[in-house]
Formats: sequence, C-alpha cells, structure tokens
Amino acid sequence: METTFLGLDALMLARIQFAFTVAFHFIFPAFTIGLASFLAVLNGWYLWSKDEAYLHLFNFWLKIFAITFAMGVVSGIVMSYQFGTNWSVFSDRTGPVLGPLMAYEVLTAFFLEAGFLGIMLFGRGKVGNGLHMVATLMVAVGTAISATWILSVNSWMHTPAGFSVNDAGQFVPEDWWAVIFNPSFPYRLIHTLTAAYLTTAFIVGGVGAWHLLRGRWQNKSVRKMFSMAMWMAAIVAPLQIVFGHEQGLNTYEYQPTKVLAMEGHFETHENGIPLYLFGIPNQEEGRLDYAVGIPKIGGPILGKGWNASMDGLDTVPEAEQPPVAMVFWSFRIMVGIGFLMMGVGLWSLWVRWKGRLYEDRWLHRAALVMGPSGLVAVIAGWITTEVGRQPYVVYGEMLTAEASSPLDAGAVGASLLAFIVIYFAVFGAGVGYLFKLMGKTPERAPYEEDIDYGPLRASGIVPGVQQEAPKGGNDRQPAE
Repeated sequence: METTFLGLDALMLARIQFAFTVAFHFIFPAFTIGLASFLAVLNGWYLWSKDEAYLHLFNFWLKIFAITFAMGVVSGIVMSYQFGTNWSVFSDRTGPVLGPLMAYEVLTAFFLEAGFLGIMLFGRGKVGNGLHMVATLMVAVGTAISATWILSVNSWMHTPAGFSVNDAGQFVPEDWWAVIFNPSFPYRLIHTLTAAYLTTAFIVGGVGAWHLLRGRWQNKSVRKMFSMAMWMAAIVAPLQIVFGHEQGLNTYEYQPTKVLAMEGHFETHENGIPLYLFGIPNQEEGRLDYAVGIPKIGGPILGKGWNASMDGLDTVPEAEQPPVAMVFWSFRIMVGIGFLMMGVGLWSLWVRWKGRLYEDRWLHRAALVMGPSGLVAVIAGWITTEVGRQPYVVYGEMLTAEASSPLDAGAVGASLLAFIVIYFAVFGAGVGYLFKLMGKTPERAPYEEDIDYGPLRASGIVPGVQQEAPKGGNDRQPAE
C-alpha cells in the first residue's frame, strides 16, 4: 500500500526535496562563478595600474567569495547524496553516461579550484604577484569549467544523444563527443554563464549603491565598484536577452511541449501565432484565461512567418504535459527581470554620459532593489527548464516516476523537514554574515584631490556635511 506524508506520496516528496536543495545550492555558484572572474579582473587591474582602490575592492570581495564558495561546496555535497537515496534507479540507469562526466568535473574543476584557492586567499605577500595572479585566474577558470561539466550533464538529460540502451535498461555511451556536446549544451552553457556574470554584477552594483546611498561617494573603491557593475549590466544584459532567445529556439526544436507551456499555447494556431503577455493558465479546461497578447508576432519570434501555424498543447496527451502554470509564470519572471536588468544598464549609461553616475539617487535605489534580482532570475530559469521537462527526467527516454527509489513517504518527508530546518539555520546564518561583510566600507585609498565635489554638493546629497569615515579608513574628509 502506497503511503503518504502530509498528503504527498514519496515521489512528490523526493521531487520537492531535490528542488529545494538544488535551488538552495545554485544561488551560491551562480554568485561565485561571476565573483571569481570579478576578483581576477580586480587583481589584474591592481597589478597593472598600482591603484590601491582595486586592491581594497579585491580584499573586500575576497572574504565574501570565500564564504560563498564554502557554502556552495557544502550544499552541493549534501545534494549529491540524494542521487543514491531518493533517485537510485536514475543513478543506476544513467550512471554509465553521467557518472564519468561528474568525475571529470571533480578532477578538472574542483581540484583546480581547491588547489589554487588557498594561494588566492592567503598567498599575497607570501608568493610573488605573478603566482598570486595565476592562482586567482585558475580559480576563476575552475568555476567556469565546473559549470561546463555540470551543464553538459544536465543538458544531456534534456537532449540525450550519443547513447544506446543495454538489456538491463541502462544508458550506455556510444559517442562521448555527442554525449558531452549534445544539442542543447552550447546554448545552455552560454546562457547560464552569462546569467552568473549578471547575477554578480547586480549584487556588486547593489552593494555599491547601498554605500553610495549611505553617503560614501568619496570612497574611490565604492565608486569603482558601482561603475564596474553598471558597465557589466549595460553590456551583458542585452546580450543575455539575445542568448536566451537563441536557447528558446533550440528548446522549441527539441522540446516543443516545454515552449508551448512557457508561452501558454493550449490551442492550435492555424493562421498566425500570438505572443501572450499575460493570462491565467487553466490546464484542466485546456485554455489560457484572461489572455492578453499581441496577434501573430509569436511566429517571427519562433523563427516562423507571420501567418505560420503551430500545434498547441491540445495535441499533446495530458500525461505528457508539464505543469503549465508553474512553467508559464516562472518564464515570465525570468524574462521580466532580464528586461529590468537591461533597463537599469541603459539608465546607467545615460546618467554616466550626463556625468551623474554617483549622484543619481534614484538609480542607486533601483540598483539596490535589483541587487538580488539575478538570483531570482536564475532560480526562475531553472524552474522553467526543469519543470518544463516533466514528466521526463531524461527527455523522451525515462519518466521521473520511473527514476525514484522505493522509499516510504514518511522517511522522505522527515528528511525533507530536516533539510529545511538545517538549511535555513546554517545557511541563513551564513547569508546573514555575508550581509554584514557587504555592509562594511572597503578600506579607503588615499584621498584623491582631483575629485570635483561641486556637482555632488549641488545635487543636495550631503551639502556641507562631512561623511562618516569607516573604521580603518585613511582618507581625510573634503574641506568645506
């Protein structure tokens, strides 16, 4: 007899547990992938320019990187155990393909990061500047390589290729190049890495904006922090929208049902495909209630003509449809945040051109609010991708219901509750400490006499008031 826990069976509880742990885990590498590269840039600029503002920024973000990296490692290790406990059938059947890829990730990426992390963290002054720079670059490269292997594994589950199935039902590799470079991998790799860089840019920009709003505009490190983040937002956010569109076209080619759920196309369209901006998915009735859309523009967006036709979800058996509402809304959250990011980036270009990048308090408020937006967007993106793949765990080849371990619902439910309590207690404390570190002012470089404070005073930011110097700061306050 099948048991339940709080009305949920073991399969649903296992899915919720994995979703919770992977979402909790991914917010850390989504930040550290970009932050490692940011640290490499800061260190390189410091060595080239000898400007201590870059060194102060490097030291400021290095502490944050170390803690975030550690939390990502711990949460990743815990997550991996679920493959053996809750998803043993999946592990057994896909192990010959996915096992070696995960081993390569450890051998090439994790060892690279771990091997050079200590030099990066503690080596300045103990090894030469050249070796310290190499170590910083290797950590950055390691994070990117790690993402590459993980995305190859995940992409194969979406667009499986280069395999056969043996008599025991196991997926056996036949062509490793086809396995690794499966059809969706290049698109998902560039989209995910770009998302990580944008996530870091907006966190850095949000922290810089917070310090600017606190009146710390005379701190050169704060100004550079905010300026570099806004450059990244202005350049990369538009590119990310293009990369996302290309991934969407690839998804439509290989997983059309997912795209139908993302766009809310329950019905078949014979003469032009609308682009639905809003609506309430009604999967039971097979329609999008209160739909608001633009007629026929969906065709060109999907690479078709204005009068193109498209089969809807009404042509897909109900058992093969994903939960449409979750996919529909998570996709809109991701896309909406992407356009907001681009808007902030373009806004920053305008005020930079006007010479008011460090004065425009409304931009600073917007950047502060958008600080965690990248984390929200990447989680929404993963929900779109993973929930949209259902009911398959290996698309078209293996159902999620076939992949779970034969466990009692009570056991899975108890472990899920334990995960929730422990994660929020341990990682909540870690995130709280990160906020504390972010709230500290970067150590100030010597006071720059060439700064024109006139426009800042004229803007009414802190007229005639000396700013509070941070502890350990070494620059004097502007004279009245």
